[in-house]
Amino acid sequence: MTKMKLVLTAAVMIAVLPMAAMAAGENNVGSCGWGSKVFAGQKGLFPQIGATSTNGTSGNQTFAITSGTSGCTQDGAVSSNWKTAMYIDGNKSKLAQDMSKGSGESLASLAQLIGVKDADKVAFYRATKENFAQIFVSEQASADQIAAGLKQVLAADRTLAQYTAAI
Repeated sequence: MTKMKLVLTAAVMIAVLPMAAMAAGENNVGSCGWGSKVFAGQKGLFPQIGATSTNGTSGNQTFAITSGTSGCTQDGAVSSNWKTAMYIDGNKSKLAQDMSKGSGESLASLAQLIGVKDADKVAFYRATKENFAQIFVSEQASADQIAAGLKQVLAADRTLAQYTAAI
């Protein structure tokens, strides 16, 4: 019975650690805390898991966030980049159509997902239409390329730059 528990525990850890690393973000090595310092400059799954595990097992990331140390900030912004990436990936063709004309349901959903305020939606729609070729660099553009293009377009606009954190 104890062998079964050990196997089950190992299986859970194998399943959970990559999810924790993904939740930390793409190649950000734990985002902040001691783990981000220990594994700084390294890319890939294993450094992310190591950084996330270091932060999780020692509990230092919570202190770092509340104190603003070890690379953490206290800006209160929590972003959902992975949700945005998943949305873009699942709606590429619809987004391409909507961005090319500056309106549409999928574009409105993207605006809502990244938190665009009602007062800024017209500027958001216009920016995606006017910069369509910069956002969709090719017909085969990946979700990451589209997100990077959109982030670049928004960053160049004073009003819309505030929404880049969610991309």
